[in-house]
Order: sequence, then structure tokens, then C-alpha cells
Amino acid sequence: MKTALQRDIVETFKKLNETLSSFSDEEINTVPFKGSWTPGQVVQHIILGNSGYPELFAGNTKPTIRKYDEHVQELEGIFLNFNTKMDAPDFLKPEAKNYNKNALTLSLLKIESDLLNAAENNDLTLTCMDFQVPGFENFTIYEWINFALVHSQRHTHQLQKISNYITTL
Repeated sequence: MKTALQRDIVETFKKLNETLSSFSDEEINTVPFKGSWTPGQVVQHIILGNSGYPELFAGNTKPTIRKYDEHVQELEGIFLNFNTKMDAPDFLKPEAKNYNKNALTLSLLKIESDLLNAAENNDLTLTCMDFQVPGFENFTIYEWINFALVHSQRHTHQLQKISNYITTL
């Protein structure tokens, strides 16, 4: 379980970093079309949504009385359906400002490292009691890591679409 999860973390962040690196410093802060975030804002949103896991996993946990991965398939169905539009909660909306590509890359590397460490050093079957996604029961550590992955994969897909759009301008 841990090895497969770590492989998924590495693969997800490899694709995300490759996509981010395909943008020039200027493109990172370019609004591709009306109503869209810049690539920098999309990456900042990923950072906001995927930060704080070490603290969450070190917080209040309890043994899980259901399958530890019960919600993974549902999360994949929601986040990897690219036809549905989602609105980020206010606390995950990125500031409209110029972003530094290198700083974004370093933040993503830290998150990848945090997730790899969590996958290696935590009991992935424990349920985290300190935070809950609206509409779901409390997630296990395994489900939280998968949440971070499908969230990152969704926005990597979004970044690829923005890249295709920008390069045709």
C-alpha cells in the first residue's frame, strides 16, 4: 500500500512540475481568458489546498471502523471528472497577484516531500478528527493523501488546458 501510494505521489508531482515548468515567467501571471485564474493562481490554489497535512496527521486521530480507503473512488470520480466545474471555498481562493514561478515550484516540492514522509511514517488507516471536507465523514490519512493527489491531478489538467490556450494566442 505504501509503495504504490508513494509512486502515485511522485508521478502526480512530476506531471504537475513538468506542466508548471512549461510556462514562461510571463505566462505564469497571464490571464488566459475571462473568468480564469492565471497559471500562478492555479498553482497557488493547489498549494493552499495541499498544505498543512503534517499538522493534520499529527493531530487528533482515532482507529478507523470502516475500510481505510472507502472514499478514494468517490474522490476520484468527483475530482477527475473534468466536465464538472467546481468553485473553491474562499479560504482556498488564491490572491490575484504576480506569482514567482521558482517560489511556487519550491512550495510544490515541499508538499511532495511532506506527503512522501506522511505515506512512509504514518499509520495510513487512522482517521483524522481535526478537519472534515463538507459532505464527507472524516478521512483517513490514506484518503487525505489521495485527496491531495486527485486535487493536484485535476488542476494539472487545468494547467495543461491553459497552456494549450496560451500557446495558441
